[in-house]
Amino acid sequence: MISVFKIGGNVINDPHQLRAFLKDFSSVPGKKILVHGGGKEATELSKKLGLEPKMIDGRRVTDIETLNLVTMVYAGSINKRIVSILQKYECNAVGLTGADGNVIPAKKRNPEPIDFGFVGDIEPKDINTGFISLLLQNGYAPVFCAICRNQQGGLLNCNADSIAGAVAVACSRLDTTDLVYCFEKDGVLSDINDENSLISLITPEMFDNLVETGKISGGMIPKVSNALNAISLGVNSVRICNSQTFSKSSGTIICNS
Repeated sequence: MISVFKIGGNVINDPHQLRAFLKDFSSVPGKKILVHGGGKEATELSKKLGLEPKMIDGRRVTDIETLNLVTMVYAGSINKRIVSILQKYECNAVGLTGADGNVIPAKKRNPEPIDFGFVGDIEPKDINTGFISLLLQNGYAPVFCAICRNQQGGLLNCNADSIAGAVAVACSRLDTTDLVYCFEKDGVLSDINDENSLISLITPEMFDNLVETGKISGGMIPKVSNALNAISLGVNSVRICNSQTFSKSSGTIICNS
């Protein structure tokens, strides 16, 4: 069994929540992988430096200055902070970008119909599962940030939810794989301001309706879309839940039908 976790949202910005999650993650038995975002921290630093962030459908438009900034934040401060905390909890983590070990190659997104700049898309078939397996078999927990590489030796900003989904699909060729998206909410909410509006189950048909009616919007669109794609491509189970209660099988379950 391989467990793939993605952590993001306000959890990364909250030292208490982050440490609590990482302590629980370190206790998860068996082989495990962590993928992290950090968009909120990148946005805050971007504004401090006078670079106004631009988002389209929950995805960051990345010019060269923004690419340099997110590389510094994702691959540097956040990734190493997470790895250091996991070592404290005796989880032997290895912090990686997609460029390390040629593990997650990406292709620059087509500028049509929207030019996202230095943003990459990932195919599960391109992921270096041999490298991932080598780490897992030797007791390491890979910690991937959202920076990958292209064929020309450049870096690309990739959506962390997409990375988690693609890694889970690739790992399902190695062993039974579960995917868990963790953030500060209890799951997908039909009303972002109402904690009691949890949607306990989402199918492809439900997703289309939820997007059309505006109940799912912004960054939740790519998250659920990636979750649905992962479950359709062989991942054993996919769940979106609160980082503090992920071990209780709570949250939103993603199903094919």
